Amino acid sequence: MNWLKIRKIYPRQWLLIEAIKARSEGGKRKLEQISVINAFPDSISAMNDYKKLKSETPVRELFVFHTSREEFDISERKWIGIRGVQRTYGFRVVCCLARPPFSIQENN
Repeated sequence: MNWLKIRKIYPRQWLLIEAIKARSEGGKRKLEQISVINAFPDSISAMNDYKKLKSETPVRELFVFHTSREEFDISERKWIGIRGVQRTYGFRVVCCLARPPFSIQENN
């Protein structure tokens, strides 16, 4: 499914998505085909689900995005150094800052 359709189906929500088909280009990750795993009203719930799924299946390429974003802006970073025990599966480490372009007030 493409991002434009997903944004219409899930307006103003946080989404946990999986990249089904993706490529790297110029230090950026380009998501060509994505699947929505779940929708959330707040970023905290989305990130908690992300952490749980990522620990269960670390090879999956998962992201959290807010549907206010018109497009993805995912920068790839190479991690230098060791922090605890890390597993490597031949994939690049992808860092994604997926905040909406405006401030969202969350009630706890």
